[in-house]
Amino acid sequence: MPVDTQLALRAGLAQAGGVLVLGLATGLTLSHEFFEDWGWLAGPAAWMLATAITATALKLPAARTLLGAALAGIPSALATVAGLHWLGALLAIALFALWCGGVAERNPRGRTA
Repeated sequence: MPVDTQLALRAGLAQAGGVLVLGLATGLTLSHEFFEDWGWLAGPAAWMLATAITATALKLPAARTLLGAALAGIPSALATVAGLHWLGALLAIALFALWCGGVAERNPRGRTA
């Protein structure tokens, strides 16, 4: 499957930036106990919020982009369970970026960015 590498790179950078900003914002404002109790929900919610922002900014189809983020999040969740949270996040960003580059190739007329 061909991948639009420039779009993949932009999507990966946008997603990484969104995850970083949301991670810093929540990490600085919420207690460690919050993440122990609610991290399983807060992390995926922040991931999907960053995805929605990325999709909007890059004019990607929202449903496909959110699906790609959900699929890319599966290996990240497994890494988190194994105690490798940030490695999992980097893997998910890379997989998400490749997905976005592939979505553009499958839907070239729908993308205007």
